[in-house]
Amino acid sequence: MAVTLRDIANKAGVSIATVSRILNNDATLSVNEKTRQRVLDTAERFNYTKHKRSQNNRVQKIAVVQWYSLTQELDDLYYMAIRMEIERSAQQKGLQTVPIYQNNMEDIPQDVTGVIAIGKFSDSQVKKLRLVTPNIVFVDYDSLAAGYDCLVPDFENAVHSVISEFLDEGIDDIGMLAGTEKTTDNEIVPDLRLFYFESDLRQRNLYHPEYIFAGNYTSMSGYQVMKEAIAKLGDRLPHGIFIANDPMAVGALKAVQEAKIEIPNRLALISFNDTALVKYVYPSMSAVHVATDEMAHAAVDMMIKRLQNPDNDPCKTVVGTHLIKRQTTK
Repeated sequence: MAVTLRDIANKAGVSIATVSRILNNDATLSVNEKTRQRVLDTAERFNYTKHKRSQNNRVQKIAVVQWYSLTQELDDLYYMAIRMEIERSAQQKGLQTVPIYQNNMEDIPQDVTGVIAIGKFSDSQVKKLRLVTPNIVFVDYDSLAAGYDCLVPDFENAVHSVISEFLDEGIDDIGMLAGTEKTTDNEIVPDLRLFYFESDLRQRNLYHPEYIFAGNYTSMSGYQVMKEAIAKLGDRLPHGIFIANDPMAVGALKAVQEAKIEIPNRLALISFNDTALVKYVYPSMSAVHVATDEMAHAAVDMMIKRLQNPDNDPCKTVVGTHLIKRQTTK
């Protein structure tokens, strides 16, 4: 008697639909690896002929390209969290992943069918990725104008919520520790948070350029830039400061504490990203939360759709953010 999908489903303890999708290498199916392997083993044991044919199908392989080196990633939990969740989600959906660090294009296998690129990339780097495969999804980098799918946090509403929070607390002298960074081939990347920060405050006639200080997104930079701001401004130090990312915020907090500036009564602080770094410092940092898991899952889904329909127009997804209040605001 011929073995049916129902027979395999009964033995493996899953639905017929799940069996069918696993045996057909459906990359859109979200199922844990133990269940996937149990179904495959059951099909093999019953000598299921369709399964034997499907095993000849090539598993889709995608490169997950991190713009940071491994050492840099260890200092920035935001990008690490995105990369790890992309790999986990992709593997759950039947995609094989190859991690690539610091945009090392020469390390990308030639047999990949797609690239998920995390971080900031220059035009020349985008062109090099295109030589590997046209199926590219960028995460945390707006590549729509260049013709590629992308996902970016909602910087505009995030900054607006920060400024609104400060104003609700009666603070209208607001500064920012902004970030400056470069791609690995030394192209300067503008900080959209600073762009929206300046734009929002100018509309309210509250913008003061002397309250803006720039660092390089590291905790040491945050510490040094905040010390500079404290020394330069003295009593004119603004009562609210928005900080571009969590590592900078942790360094800035240390400088504020060394200066014995009272938080939040004299100085309120809000960070951006909301990684574990700012949750467990003291006092715990108010921060704009970026849903890294949601961004990672959406990136994988976007890649699957691109692989299935490579001729579709590119699309851009803006991932929502929300402000979480802790002890550095009132």
